[in-house]
Amino acid sequence: MDLDKCTGHGICESIADDVFEVTDDGAVVIHGSERPESDRERMEQAVTQCPVAALRLFD
Repeated sequence: MDLDKCTGHGICESIADDVFEVTDDGAVVIHGSERPESDRERMEQAVTQCPVAALRLFD
């Protein structure tokens, strides 16, 4: 995640609220640095839907 790009829209949280959390001050927290493969589709959707391209997936 590129925190310099993130503007706290919360789209990632709406897609995967168990992974992403937008705090009251607009910062995004990622819960767990490694996620199970079953989360991959939602994670990919969050990456593609981020309006400022602040998210990336690493294999």
